[in-house]
Amino acid sequence: MSEPVRKPLRIGVLGAARITERALVDPARAAGHRLVAVAARDRSRAEAFAARHGVERVAGSYADLLADPEVEVVYNPLANGLHGPWNLAALAAGKHVLTEKPSASNAEEAAEVREAAANSGTVFMEGFHYLFHPVTRRLHELLASGELGELRRVETLVAIPAPEDGDPRWSLALAGGAVMDLGCYSLHAQRMLAPWAGGAPSLVSARGGERAGAPGVDEWLDAELAFPGGATGSARCHMAYDGLEMSCRIIGTKGEASAPNFVLPHLDDRVVVRTADGERTERLGTRSSYAYQLEAFAARVREGTPVPLDADDAVATMTLVDACYQAAGFAPRPRSAVGG
Repeated sequence: MSEPVRKPLRIGVLGAARITERALVDPARAAGHRLVAVAARDRSRAEAFAARHGVERVAGSYADLLADPEVEVVYNPLANGLHGPWNLAALAAGKHVLTEKPSASNAEEAAEVREAAANSGTVFMEGFHYLFHPVTRRLHELLASGELGELRRVETLVAIPAPEDGDPRWSLALAGGAVMDLGCYSLHAQRMLAPWAGGAPSLVSARGGERAGAPGVDEWLDAELAFPGGATGSARCHMAYDGLEMSCRIIGTKGEASAPNFVLPHLDDRVVVRTADGERTERLGTRSSYAYQLEAFAARVREGTPVPLDADDAVATMTLVDACYQAAGFAPRPRSAVGG
């Protein structure tokens, strides 16, 4: 007997961000979901986005999109500082929410989003898409199988060349900074190793560097972590690097495994395993991690299939992000006063 066809999601998009094509439009089109509406502060941008990507209609404002009864899912790819306010608004409107990371500007705001998600009874998921790809699943399988032995050390680095000076990622008011844009992946990937490390990691120390001309905004940050089982971790990020690197290295008592690009595995799907038996390279496929993510999100909405990226997980990540900022001499990101 064939599997029943899942009812398409009816999705509304906040903003016309560049990431939306890769993170949502392409996976939604491939899976047969509907892009019902888009809204942007500049209506002409929303109209151009709708025409380019086959969105059914343009809403007059973010609030109008949330009020649309045909929109059941809201995708939030706005600037970091606008994630929290519009996640709260979407949940209050009774919508399911798929938000780009991080879910809020700081842990306090993330906790408010968690409460709103509980009150709404709808699905809330933070977009750590890498977690659903076979590359990351394979790293976890290698730990679970015992082939690497007991976990001893984890090293994650997420780094990119510098965005332009006027980019929102350099804006403190919009909750910018290297940790918010990149380091959250480094930290989250280490948090996800808790089942093989005796529990979640805690922060030992952090140091970072401020972006010239952007007071309070981190250009880079390095954090040292410790796991209850005795393993240690190095979680690094850099937003003015000399290239792109998004690597994860897991070292155990019997061997190690590394993924050259765990965040964007469609660019490099290798997992390299080194043990006493030698070295081998496994290729896990270049299907987009965003496609796997939307598939998991749709299964959660339609069938109630559990996902690990709920509002509790988002609060735990933001708590660790805030701790890194404070330890490195920065303040946690302020709540945004900028509306939609």
